[in-house]
Amino acid sequence: MSGQTLTRTLQAAVDAGAQEIAYVTPTRSWTFREVDDESSRVAHGLLALGLAPGDRVACLTKHTAECVVLTLAACKIGAVCMPVNWRLAPPEIEFIISDGQAVFLMADQAFLPLIARVDLPGIRKTVTTDDAQGPLGFAHWRSAYPERAPGYEARSSSTALQLYSSGTTGLPKGVELSHDNLHALFSSNGHYFDFDRTGILFNALPTFHIAGIGLGLLTIATLGRTVLYPDFDPPRIISGIAEHGITHMFLVPAMIHALLASPDVEAADYSSLRTMAYGASPISEKILVSAIRTFKCAFLQVYGLTETSGSVTFLPPADHDPEGPRAYLLRSAGKPGRNIGVRVVDAAGIDVGEGTVGEIWIHFAGNMNGYWRKPEATAAAFPEGRADGIGWFRTGDAGYLREGYVFIHDRIKDMIVSGGENIYPAEVENALMKHPAVADTAVIGVPDERWGEAVKACVVLRPNVSASGEEIIAFCREQIAHFKCPRSIDFLNSLPRNPSGKLLKFQLRAPYWEGRERQVN
Repeated sequence: MSGQTLTRTLQAAVDAGAQEIAYVTPTRSWTFREVDDESSRVAHGLLALGLAPGDRVACLTKHTAECVVLTLAACKIGAVCMPVNWRLAPPEIEFIISDGQAVFLMADQAFLPLIARVDLPGIRKTVTTDDAQGPLGFAHWRSAYPERAPGYEARSSSTALQLYSSGTTGLPKGVELSHDNLHALFSSNGHYFDFDRTGILFNALPTFHIAGIGLGLLTIATLGRTVLYPDFDPPRIISGIAEHGITHMFLVPAMIHALLASPDVEAADYSSLRTMAYGASPISEKILVSAIRTFKCAFLQVYGLTETSGSVTFLPPADHDPEGPRAYLLRSAGKPGRNIGVRVVDAAGIDVGEGTVGEIWIHFAGNMNGYWRKPEATAAAFPEGRADGIGWFRTGDAGYLREGYVFIHDRIKDMIVSGGENIYPAEVENALMKHPAVADTAVIGVPDERWGEAVKACVVLRPNVSASGEEIIAFCREQIAHFKCPRSIDFLNSLPRNPSGKLLKFQLRAPYWEGRERQVN
């Protein structure tokens, strides 16, 4: 374990480069000193509200710099920041904030109408990242407090960040990541991403994803500069690479696809780019080859989970050779990083041989503290226990090892990955079953050229009742976030089940995945 906390890491960054620029946003730049001073002001503001160690503060924002400041402020008093997915529907947001027992909320002004639709009795104060009628602006609120450090010193093993990851039951689980977990991520990612004080990173990933907030915090650990955009705007990003001298980028495959589809992509200047990392969902070889040709920089593939604090395997630039004899490695997720163990086991937890498909287990100092207030789920995630303080985490992903490389073959869970977002069919099915015309339903992922996978619902209607696919999709969008809703619906007379009544989803998936080597796209 690192023994290092985010608070100590920030102080080291200030000591080494107080006036250097940490973050560049469309509205302002932040030096490391300003990040430190403003997070101390926020920390005192939280103390004035009566927050104590272990309390949760929530944020619903697209602004990564403000999210980082709130995260660091919480750490300075032993509290925990809890970024919330702003793409969720109101009931989902209400569940997460209530489940986390958050007592403070920071939100963008644009999300105030959404917040007005939820019941949050535990929230003592709401501030907005920008000025708004009603709640105080974040900057104005924190300006009333001193910029001196509160003086609290957390244990490095204590939780520093809580992110929510949906489960197969459809209810999100709070993933508790410690200071030690995050520093394991910084050490691993900083090395393989080759990002240091000389780097300028572009980050338009959402704050509620481990990649978005993790890269935001990586700046504090490396003293590299990060350019932050609140939205993913391909033409603006393409022009921004030369404008800011971007050296490093991390994108999900859907983002790379969008950049390649932009009319300005061929004429832009990418001479500053050193490394483009990608992950969160599989990428098609066609898109990857086009990206290598277009951006002319080193490419790095990563694989990881929220529960492992992010990336655990890495496919380095040397293995990105589409024309070479080892081109098949482009279908792999790379090799485990330094001090990271990977096993592939059968249903009994016994290691299987090379080339044999099983469940992927991870041993890494970045393995989460656990699921918030869910000891049984935490225990299930570490079947062999955690006598060494780390344990082997079961990913739920199926794959195999070949020459030390990890190949993702399928998912043991039914999870669908669309545009880098994890979507669990049970959650979508629950929403669909509320429609009065739906008698039965099964949700599957089908190949999609742009998003990797798209959500498809197979629906059985009630007798003598009619409903169109468009009507059912519109209904679903009232229940859950749009990105989780089906893009298409197949109407069936019945769903395939075995004699015991278990749904046979593989039969529903088979026609769409026929002829493909892997059951992920």
